[in-house]
Amino acid sequence: MQRFFTSLSYNGVTYNGWQIQSNTPNTVQQVIEDKLSMILKERIELVGCGRTDTGVSAKNYIAHFDSSLLDIEQNKEHWIYKFNTVLPESISINDLFQVKPNAHARFDAVERTYYYHIHQHKNPFISQFSTYIYGDLDFELMNRAALLLLEHRDFTSFSKLHAQTKTNNCKITKAVWQKTNVNEWRFVISADRFLRGMVRAIVGTLILVGKNKITLQDFNSIIECKDRSKAGNNMPPEALFLTRIKYPETIYLGK
Repeated sequence: MQRFFTSLSYNGVTYNGWQIQSNTPNTVQQVIEDKLSMILKERIELVGCGRTDTGVSAKNYIAHFDSSLLDIEQNKEHWIYKFNTVLPESISINDLFQVKPNAHARFDAVERTYYYHIHQHKNPFISQFSTYIYGDLDFELMNRAALLLLEHRDFTSFSKLHAQTKTNNCKITKAVWQKTNVNEWRFVISADRFLRGMVRAIVGTLILVGKNKITLQDFNSIIECKDRSKAGNNMPPEALFLTRIKYPETIYLGK
């Protein structure tokens, strides 16, 4: 058996998240597993780099799978084409990499980056993947608040309640609002790991800062109190994209 990383993209708006669940149909993982198993004529089990919630999309998602076929690396363009012919329009396989047998898409990831998109004037051409925010926002103040995230490790205040995680500690290495177009912005955040609902809760709380409903000191206190009820509401999932996953070079063959 050989192990492969696959880079893929998906529009998650119509899916119930990435991960297969016994009581939840129509997940991205299930769709891809079924189609790859059909094409490769063997049972394929995908292990993803992490869970994305219902409605969340990914521009660059990484998953690994094992296969007994020997020509996948040598003829990867052929296999990528074959996979994409049977996958729905909402999912695409972008690349395949053979990796070492013990490489793991989830546990070997050292950094993940998400984008959250907002716009301030109603725009029907971007509304499917961006959240409309009415009123003025102080982005300078929001960026000052975002920098405070880098000073903390425990993000219980931004975690979905009753999540089954051993720790709520994360190391955030980047958090910034960037202007992408007239009246359009994105929040960029990178960390070694993320909690369920964490990015959308952070964005919802930063919006409160931008609207001058809470101060920088309030924002910092919200983090320190470790109480989800004190933070802002979760923002809609459709504007959130998993954008980049970073791995150590040593997982790839020949490294």
